[in-house]
Amino acid sequence: MTQTRTISLPDATQLLTRAFVANGVPQGTAASVARALAAAEAEGQVGHGFSRLADYVAQVRTGKIDAQARPVCRAVSETLLAIDAGNGFAFPALDLAVRNGVLLAQRTGCAVMAVSRSHHSGALSVQVDRIARAGLIGLMVANTPAAMAPWGARTPVFGTNPIAFAAPRADAPPLVIDLSLSRVARGKVMNAKKSGKPIPEGWALDAEGRPTTDPEAALSGSMVPIGEAKGTALALMVEILAAVFTGATLSADMPSYFTADGPPPGSGQFLLALKPASGAGFAMQMEALVGQILAAEGARLPGDRRLKALERAQQNGLDVPVHYLDGAEALANG
Repeated sequence: MTQTRTISLPDATQLLTRAFVANGVPQGTAASVARALAAAEAEGQVGHGFSRLADYVAQVRTGKIDAQARPVCRAVSETLLAIDAGNGFAFPALDLAVRNGVLLAQRTGCAVMAVSRSHHSGALSVQVDRIARAGLIGLMVANTPAAMAPWGARTPVFGTNPIAFAAPRADAPPLVIDLSLSRVARGKVMNAKKSGKPIPEGWALDAEGRPTTDPEAALSGSMVPIGEAKGTALALMVEILAAVFTGATLSADMPSYFTADGPPPGSGQFLLALKPASGAGFAMQMEALVGQILAAEGARLPGDRRLKALERAQQNGLDVPVHYLDGAEALANG
């Protein structure tokens, strides 16, 4: 069993910030990235939390991530914003996109945010939750380095290409749905590799298209899509929105998020913020729908585990593997 140590959410954010600043990342950018990693860790999405720190720092050192980049937002039309992340971290660009997109959607009813020249965007739930807490419906998709083959093929063309959706509720946290289009997020496979653990059968195939429990073989092969052919059809939709629409790099042409060598990945993210057309009636309809789901025996709302994990993290802190915390301290202290 992996040994863990408990750290409060504020202390985790501060430690991550220090680690980035000590490695040449400007304070504002470091804080943005640290907040996103700590938030993912708090949600239980450990593949997007502390486990990413060493990889990010290595890429800053080689220039694969431009730590000095400052995202730029321009209005393409009344409801479309284009955000250039400048081959830097994704999170400052997403902060800018969400901040400006929320204001635009509250004024016009709709905002589309197209992010290009970006990087790994972590837990998409973190971004759509922010949109929903502003009283809007949020949708986000992102393309990632190729890890999933079209159904029936062996060569990866699509990333795990995640989708997240959030809707506000009147007297409860937003309903948040977050899923990758592979059976599990690829970050879980990388986390297993770093922890020296096998992965369950059914997550991935090796380079010859055979089921594997070896994370190293899985990373050299392809991820299994959800819903078989339907999963890869959804991945194609995400690829069109996140890469073709935004002008970002296609998944098949994108270098790995996990290695320090190579050019910047140039990823794309597509976000949508909508003001409910039903106005004040939205909250009533939303609660009626939630009530119908919860009335069904054995049913639970999507995101319930995430909310419980967040509550535990806020009350009791994060249980982070000791080797990740020790690594963060070492980076923070030079």
